[in-house]
Amino acid sequence: MTGERLAAVAAEARACTRCNDLPLGPRPVFRVSPTARLLIIGQAPGTKVHETGIPWNDHSGDRLRSWLGMDRDTFYDAGRIAIVPTGLCYPGRLPGGGDAPPKPICAPTWHARLLPLMPAVGLTLLVGSYAQALVAGPGEVTGRVRNFRDWLPRHFPLPHPSWRTTAWERRNPWFTAEVLPVLRKRVGRLVGQDPGGGAAG
Repeated sequence: MTGERLAAVAAEARACTRCNDLPLGPRPVFRVSPTARLLIIGQAPGTKVHETGIPWNDHSGDRLRSWLGMDRDTFYDAGRIAIVPTGLCYPGRLPGGGDAPPKPICAPTWHARLLPLMPAVGLTLLVGSYAQALVAGPGEVTGRVRNFRDWLPRHFPLPHPSWRTTAWERRNPWFTAEVLPVLRKRVGRLVGQDPGGGAAG
């Protein structure tokens, strides 16, 4: 029954046209499953993700998978991993550069309906400031990531894995040394993958 309800809500979300003012038009990109053990909440699709309809199908996704120690096959196994961004559609660009923020109507409309229908989720990755704000309101990402243990066991805050994070990682070596090993261990245990990146036997 839960699977049928989730499929019905997901179909509604994929057909959503509430935000007709989007520069490339509405195209919700997300993945859900009643059996998913891990939920990834990021910001919103970029242009490549909008074009392909595959979440995290860009350089940011490559970096996120590297942080997780995860191969693409595992990452895109919707039976194990759900992906529901803060904004389901590409929001466009800001006048000064960079992606616009997710539409504020999106998460209240769809997260409230989709997330309760995924009862097997044991951990939610909050990737970037917009995802973290859904749980704790506006705040500073670096401090939240450094104090990730305060968010466990339900949530795990991460920075957004864009190219800008390269310099951030150099300035914060504790992220690689202290955060990533715990992240990989917890995620690997949930999805049945060895933390080193291979599938568990």
